[in-house]
Amino acid sequence: MKPPIRIAVTGATGQIGYSLLYRIAAGDMFGHDQPIILQLHDITEAQSFFKGIIMELDDCAFPLLNQVIATDNLEVAFGDADFALLVGARPRGEKMERKDLLAANGPIFRQQGKTLNSVAKRNIKVLVVGNPANTNAFITLKNAPDLDPRNFSAMLRLDHNRALSQVAQKINVPVSKINKMIVWGNHSNTQFPDLSHATVENQKILELMTQDSDWINDTFIPTVQNRGSAIIAARQGKSSAASAANAIINHMRDWVFGTRENDWVSMGVLSTGCYDIPTGVIYSFPVTCKNGQYQIVEDLKITPSDHQRMQQSYQELLTEQEAIKNLFN
Repeated sequence: MKPPIRIAVTGATGQIGYSLLYRIAAGDMFGHDQPIILQLHDITEAQSFFKGIIMELDDCAFPLLNQVIATDNLEVAFGDADFALLVGARPRGEKMERKDLLAANGPIFRQQGKTLNSVAKRNIKVLVVGNPANTNAFITLKNAPDLDPRNFSAMLRLDHNRALSQVAQKINVPVSKINKMIVWGNHSNTQFPDLSHATVENQKILELMTQDSDWINDTFIPTVQNRGSAIIAARQGKSSAASAANAIINHMRDWVFGTRENDWVSMGVLSTGCYDIPTGVIYSFPVTCKNGQYQIVEDLKITPSDHQRMQQSYQELLTEQEAIKNLFN
């Protein structure tokens, strides 16, 4: 049996955590031969909710689950961690603008970055889920200067999965048949779901949809961009939890074990300057993964109109960074 790995999860008593922890413990994320130690963090006021969660984890009798640590201390939660899933963040409240959410959550991720820098393993992989995810990921890595910035990412996999699902339903094929989907940019309604390179069984999807350009622009793109809000409305105020937890698992599995052959996924990663997206932002690109490393797919042909959409999302990221630039050191 392999030695156990330590997985830190923040916001662990929340809705996403409830959908996520049991699947990690069952082996869905890192395999059914990988023992794990869960290091769960939440704010002091939420500690009472851990009792029931841990009781249920116990009652599942997961063979892979060696230990559960629940704490409000970041140093304990991140200590010697191999992976950190930064889920916990203040949700966007009524009449709360994006800049207000940044002001509320930025200091949280600044402290988490500093603590990861101090106590986590040097090769830790960090996935930021709490919104605004791209900029929170950048805050975190900027405050962890001793860690490899390529080991930080923001989650765009939920948006990627939403795009796959919408197209699969439109052309009536299983999701597994669709390859090379892209979601560019920021995890916000400026993101750009791009079908230009997507294929189904080696045929360009756009070639199958020559009569459906209106659907792409008027339905597909805005549906993916605004899916989170639509789910909150449908769930009467509750945000997506099970699908977000599933996307976390998808993201981490592909990052660690590799993407499918002849396919790529969307990850929010540090820009290298390709596609006219300057360095210094966490931006969603198409990537392939192998041996625990990601590689941005470069040299794809981008039309002027698509380039404009990509730049719109980049400009939003610049605006976000300007609002919290005091948190970068």
